[in-house]
Amino acid sequence: MSEKIRSVRLRLDLAYDGAEFHGWAAQPSLRTVQGTLEAALAQVLRVERAPLTCAGRTDTGVHARGQVAHLDVDEDALAASAGRSSLPPAPALVRRLNGILPADVRVHRVREAPAGFDARFSAVWRRYAYRIADAPHLVDPLVRGHVLAWPRELDVDAMNGAAARLTGEHDFAAFCKKREGATTIRTLLDLSWARDTRGLAVATVRADAFCHNMVRSLVGCMIAVGEGRREPGWAHDVLARGERDGGVTVVHAHGLTLEEVAYPADDELAAQAAAARVVRTLPAARPVHHARPAEEPADG
Repeated sequence: MSEKIRSVRLRLDLAYDGAEFHGWAAQPSLRTVQGTLEAALAQVLRVERAPLTCAGRTDTGVHARGQVAHLDVDEDALAASAGRSSLPPAPALVRRLNGILPADVRVHRVREAPAGFDARFSAVWRRYAYRIADAPHLVDPLVRGHVLAWPRELDVDAMNGAAARLTGEHDFAAFCKKREGATTIRTLLDLSWARDTRGLAVATVRADAFCHNMVRSLVGCMIAVGEGRREPGWAHDVLARGERDGGVTVVHAHGLTLEEVAYPADDELAAQAAAARVVRTLPAARPVHHARPAEEPADG
């Protein structure tokens, strides 16, 4: 009787500059983060395919400093990939991957994932940052690919006043590009603005998950308030109407960075993954929900 092959689930922590990628998700004939990483993994592990699952499928031009993905791999293939390295297989894999990956994507760490870990469904929140230079002296050509240059000064206090009324669990259909079969109900844990040490206006946006274009739409809404074109209460009015508003601009992708993904304790990973697969409804309708993976943690 042949010996049963043991599969190992690996957690990968990685970062990338999204400027030259057509987003995370693999697409035929297009350069994507997933496609680039999977090709490198297949080469190093000497397998035909190395499919990855990530915490949040960032869109074209969006960057990541704290992306997380997982990969299921044959234990023997992982051990063999280390070759003559004196390092254990996981750190050796990091070194070999970064030796062939392009400079705009880096794997920071690889480790065997705990039981029940799913990079996408086990996550309890994702945190993004959006950076804006809203004065001439703040516009630095050296970081132009990661900071939005805005021609008018923004009132951060007014933007925080608007943001405060958007946190909590809501249907964010007004700020999302809808996808068939997917819910737009999310819990926005934090939406706040502050000036960093350089003076940039930086939005911190943290939620259990994001729907497509959500973060960039929220930022566009806040900019309208920060410029004084809209009152702070307008943001909540848009949310309550539940439909896209022509006054809300989806801002450019390059100012957006996925900064961090958080997970629960190891013994809670499987339960979190199961809970995240339940299609959410708002409280009045909660008796009816179905267990299927309809939520897509997206770029925002």
